[in-house]
Amino acid sequence: MFSNIGPVQLLIVLAIVLAIFGTKRLRTLGSDLGSAVKGFRSAVDDADKGEDKSSAKLGDARKKDADFDNTPVEENRKDS
Repeated sequence: MFSNIGPVQLLIVLAIVLAIFGTKRLRTLGSDLGSAVKGFRSAVDDADKGEDKSSAKLGDARKKDADFDNTPVEENRKDS
């Protein structure tokens, strides 16, 4: 879909965006986007650290898989 876009078309789109928003707003948009990404990364890191602490408290209970060999439906079928 975008394989037909060349450098001339990109320059035209850039010129239109600059005309609409202006350079000052684009600079602030870039810095706002950068700070949002930085905040998102720090939140993900904090969540990973919190998850590590909670998994250490749970111990082996979290590592054990559920046993689906004998579900109530299968038990009823065996009785019939």
